[in-house]
Amino acid sequence: MNTVIPKIRMGFVGGGEGSFIAQAHRQAAGLDGRFELVCGAFSRDAQNNLRTGSHLGLAQSRCYSTWQSMLEAERALPAEQRMELLVIVTPNHLHAPVASEALAAGFHVFSEKPAALNLAELQALKTRLHSSAGLYGLAHTYLGYPMVWQAREMVRSGVIGAVRKVLVEYPQGWLSQDVAGQGNKQAEWRGQPALSGLGGCIGDIGTHAFSLAEFVADQAVTHLCASLGVHIEGRQLDDDAAMLLKMEQGASGVLIASQVCAGEENPLSIRVYGDKGGLEWRQEQPASLIHRSLDQPMSVLRSGIGQPWLCEAATQRMRLPAGHPEGYLEAMANLYGDFALAIRGKVEGHTAPGVPGIEVGLRGMAFIEAAIVSHNSNDKWTPVECGL
Repeated sequence: MNTVIPKIRMGFVGGGEGSFIAQAHRQAAGLDGRFELVCGAFSRDAQNNLRTGSHLGLAQSRCYSTWQSMLEAERALPAEQRMELLVIVTPNHLHAPVASEALAAGFHVFSEKPAALNLAELQALKTRLHSSAGLYGLAHTYLGYPMVWQAREMVRSGVIGAVRKVLVEYPQGWLSQDVAGQGNKQAEWRGQPALSGLGGCIGDIGTHAFSLAEFVADQAVTHLCASLGVHIEGRQLDDDAAMLLKMEQGASGVLIASQVCAGEENPLSIRVYGDKGGLEWRQEQPASLIHRSLDQPMSVLRSGIGQPWLCEAATQRMRLPAGHPEGYLEAMANLYGDFALAIRGKVEGHTAPGVPGIEVGLRGMAFIEAAIVSHNSNDKWTPVECGL
């Protein structure tokens, strides 16, 4: 007789009308049927908040005017009714404060990145996390792609030999003009240090490139040498970045992140080269992983259930046979799926296996701060240190 596993009750802070990323989160969380939305504080605009809740099928009593009142009211509900997981999809300045209070109130947290405004704030959140019973995850969605895990396993198993070079780039074009000045709300808050944090482009997408590089190469960046740029007059935060990397096992690297590459969409990509070959993965063609070898023709590994040449970590993150494209929502759903297993399995520690957690957040914040220090310094190399 099969045991029915109850769905995990989920609440949202942020994600009212007009939020792309909140809709992606809700769709991803629903993909495998493990979660149900039970409450939310979606917007400071009362009408937007209620409309969003109504559209999502929530009772008005579970649509809260503030995140603080939501935590208080949900905590007071019977255990079988209250939310279990809080999803944070607000501008960056609320990520750490909301997460900290949610953990203290006894809820698990899944947050958009970056995890905080600065390293000190995030270190305080880590202390709060470790004094709680909660799990904490970060939406580094690109680390949920199956072929990213395949690439990492091939690096780990020595298929390409000792890693020598890592090239990662993330060019976008959506900030090539002053869209904030034209009323684009997403660009507007991202350009304000009080809401976005110390980094602009490096915080928004540079952290994705950085975490992808460390994940696939399976080693940490120890030092960087960065140049940041601002290409739109009046913009307060960087919109363009390029940097050299030193990695802990001797590899060198190059990271490029830019939001002023006119015409580009979302072509995050990585190439990793060892002394026996190389690997290449591109987010806009996520089902393919290119393998280059010194003494064999180039091959392309393709994702899909039942492909015997793929590792277990990759295949367990696939839902469809080869030739049926899976993309961004499925990658995010993989993070939610791993988080659900951890919640129901009550894993030891505070991070769900397979889900980027507080350590990935600390590495990303250390990256942002090191890039800014490096840009403003005459020293060639700046250490990437986060005090783990």
